[in-house]
Amino acid sequence: MPPEQIETNISNPFERWFTLASGVDHIESRSLPGVSLIKIYFQPGSNADADLSTVSNLAMADLRRLPPGTLPPVVLKFDASSLPVCLITLKGQGLNETQLQDLGRYTVRNQIANVPGASVPQPFGGRYRQIMVYVDPLKLEAHQLSPMDVVREVNDANLILPAGDVKIGPYDYNLYSNSQAPSASDINAMPLKSVGETQSSVLVGDVGKAVDAQAIQTNIVRVDGQRSVYLPILKQGGDTNTIAVVDGIKSALQHLVDIPKQLIPKVVFDQSLFVKTAISNVLREGGVGLILTGLMVLLFLGSLRATAAVFLSIPLSALAAFLALGGSGGSVNTMVLGGLALAFSRLIDNSVIVLENIFRHLELGEAPEAAAERGGREVGLAVLAATLTTSVVFFPVVFLYGVSRFLFVALALAVVLSLFASYFVAMTVVPLFCAKLIKQRQADEELGDTFTWRWDGIGQMFNFYFKKVLEEYDRTLAAALRRPAATTVALAGISLLSLGLYPFLGVSFFPRTDPGQFVINLKAPSGTRVELTEDYVKKVEQIIRGVVPPSELQIIVSNIGITTDFSAIYTPNSAPHTAFVQVSLKENHKVGSYEYMRRVREQLSEKLPQLSTYFQSGGLVDAVINLGLPAPIDIQVSGNNLDAVYNTATKLAQPVRQLQDVNDVLIPQDIDYPALELDVDREKAGLLGLSQKEIVDNVVTALTSNGMIAPNYWIDPKSGNPYMLTVQYPEDAVKTVTDLKQIPLRGVKSSEPTFLDTVVKVKTIPSPTEVDHYQLFRVVDVYVSPKKEDLRTVTNQVDDIIKKTQIPEGVRVNLRGSVEGMRSSFRSFGVGLILSVVLVYLILVAQFASWEDPFIILLAIPPGLAGVLLFLLATGTTLNVMSLMGVVMMVGIVVSNSILIVEFARHLHHDGKPVQEAVSLASRMRLRPILMTSLATVLGMIPMAIGAEPGSEQYAPLARAIIGGLLVSVVITVYLVPAVYLIVHGKGEQQAQGVPS
Repeated sequence: MPPEQIETNISNPFERWFTLASGVDHIESRSLPGVSLIKIYFQPGSNADADLSTVSNLAMADLRRLPPGTLPPVVLKFDASSLPVCLITLKGQGLNETQLQDLGRYTVRNQIANVPGASVPQPFGGRYRQIMVYVDPLKLEAHQLSPMDVVREVNDANLILPAGDVKIGPYDYNLYSNSQAPSASDINAMPLKSVGETQSSVLVGDVGKAVDAQAIQTNIVRVDGQRSVYLPILKQGGDTNTIAVVDGIKSALQHLVDIPKQLIPKVVFDQSLFVKTAISNVLREGGVGLILTGLMVLLFLGSLRATAAVFLSIPLSALAAFLALGGSGGSVNTMVLGGLALAFSRLIDNSVIVLENIFRHLELGEAPEAAAERGGREVGLAVLAATLTTSVVFFPVVFLYGVSRFLFVALALAVVLSLFASYFVAMTVVPLFCAKLIKQRQADEELGDTFTWRWDGIGQMFNFYFKKVLEEYDRTLAAALRRPAATTVALAGISLLSLGLYPFLGVSFFPRTDPGQFVINLKAPSGTRVELTEDYVKKVEQIIRGVVPPSELQIIVSNIGITTDFSAIYTPNSAPHTAFVQVSLKENHKVGSYEYMRRVREQLSEKLPQLSTYFQSGGLVDAVINLGLPAPIDIQVSGNNLDAVYNTATKLAQPVRQLQDVNDVLIPQDIDYPALELDVDREKAGLLGLSQKEIVDNVVTALTSNGMIAPNYWIDPKSGNPYMLTVQYPEDAVKTVTDLKQIPLRGVKSSEPTFLDTVVKVKTIPSPTEVDHYQLFRVVDVYVSPKKEDLRTVTNQVDDIIKKTQIPEGVRVNLRGSVEGMRSSFRSFGVGLILSVVLVYLILVAQFASWEDPFIILLAIPPGLAGVLLFLLATGTTLNVMSLMGVVMMVGIVVSNSILIVEFARHLHHDGKPVQEAVSLASRMRLRPILMTSLATVLGMIPMAIGAEPGSEQYAPLARAIIGGLLVSVVITVYLVPAVYLIVHGKGEQQAQGVPS
């Protein structure tokens, strides 16, 4: 059935039924030749199992309206991660395509389908084994038979019938009959009719030949240049572990039974390798960062024992976070591990602040127990405030849109849980450690402005330069506090002016990662036969092998054409002239996937300009971020008039192709696919006793068999596997339109056959390859692939093109893809960040019992934001959801630094010191913990910020944002906060001194 009839008779009625389901976000559908695929997206947070049940019930309600021969609908649960986690390719010397397809379908698939968490669709490629009765058109004419006459007689003679049982004597016998043909050759002896006075039989063998063969091939798979078969392996749901599924599949393949010795099943395009690599690299970079952090802390504290006390907070906090996540039903994934790796440096901050203050009291001559108690109590408020503010700034995560929200909620939860755990460790374990294991002499020797190291002269050198830094800071701070207003205006002005760099910064939804593979979607000229499309694919594969050296090329898998069954769910192909080529690189490839894509793209445009191509990474990350769409920017043109919609899409695609920052532009749908229309003369047909059904059934049977209109099955007695038994012409029997017109027909009332052209006129018409819907409207997509990671520039240019293009009445244009999620997430994230800053302010107001001091503390944020923009711009990093999470973490850290100065200045001022002296002394004494925690955090982030390892590119923007914001904020905050504090509280002091007692 062609796509337009599928749309009218199947897709449209089902879509209208599905609108009755509750909680539906939107409905999409693809009407392909012989297949209708409908995707129903539900609102986030809805119960997937309940939704599945609702849709299944609604689908059953529409069964009566389906066209004859339509199979009942299959309802499956999908999510953004329901993508192949690996492929199993089948090869074997001496095994043909039919044998490979049969082994994949009935032997291999049956033995791996029970792997926990795995979903295994039917195999792609190969040729379906089928018992074929090839009828000769001339012999049919000679014996006055039509194709459907043969179908009816064969179906009546080959049946799966129970013969019952019979009781004879003392036994009850089961009865078996030969109602089914034992073999294909036996079908040749089946009688079709009796003729002549002698009533001699016309047998199937008289009009054709029954053979054990294969169905017409519409889908071809090539593995490394040879025709083959593969099975895609999918996860059953988002909670399923990718690594566990792939490992389970590999284990099951090692224990296959009943397969030929020469069959070689192989797991390729293993997405678990990317996950494993990402996890190991995150852990490695987190470990390296932890070592660098430890060296920095050791350099400042000069004591291995003190450093050990600080580092106690990391395993204890991480353990607490894992326990809390496990208890709440969460899982440990790369986002959680990445969040913890990034939080490691921040986890020690609370312990460092407490430890540094305890050591300061030890230096003043206090006993360890007293110093631990007083030192911990003094900074308790500051540490609690810092922990609360750092946690609260993660509030914007709940405002993220779509998949990014679910990704970052796990990260934020892990960080917040570990932060609170680190607070309890800092306020309990660290004071106890100091009271029992740190002696006063060690504090005198190992900490303070005069500490010395026992091992070498590094301590003296560091001490010497740190004194210089302190002296220089004292001098510059004194100068800044002499003119606090000018200092405030200058530093605040620099920070605010730096925010003007935002328009020059690239913006994307998610950082681009190298998945070690890429996919080429391609279209040959519309209507090209699948065999000729394969010839084009061969040339594409040759070009790929010429670009990617054998030392870096793992495997090439090509999928050409479509299968008119439920496997169409798992392929973007829509017709025989469409294909996709998957290229996998070896693990240690030196050239990145995107560079190879650029090189192959250039070669294809030069050598095969007749092909339309679209490149994508094919990785799990991009697929999830794009919600299954192949393009980050999808210009979706919708309306009811398909011609107007397609023409508008074409009109938009032309200027988009000319954009400098665009790589590929593809319209996946076609409306010029060549088709033949059969115009039946009903009056003539009626006179000949021919119904519309009889005519069409004969045409379908002759050309593509009776498999859909009058199916029949033959059970292989050896294996017990069912195969279709069908009647059709030999595949090469119809070569011209004249051959088509000569299909014999025979009416019920007539004994004489007639030909198709007697009652039918045949004319050529254009038709669509597929009809897609979005919210019940027809849509045509324009896939746009940007050259770089930056989406904002291209999106703005596309918006301008859409505004300048005249859109016909009844046609709408919308942007979808990851750009849709990017815009929604950024908009809501901005609102959430403002709300989180307000929450931080209110928390600080409650803790400090002041309206002014929290405002002074928050002045550390603008310099931090300026630092983020400067560092991202300097490193060529885009602003994306990852770097926004870096902004969130940076805000929490810089606010913590500001709290240290303000809280201690308040403490000294309340003890009777003048404001200027109090703020100067507080700034000087808190400089060491601020530098210690900030530099430790920066050093800990450096390995991740470099992003040199596969999979670590996604965390690099986050680390870079923290490093840039922290460096700039620390430098400006230690001058800006004291200056504003002096302005605010200095006036109050002057007023108090001016009032007579």
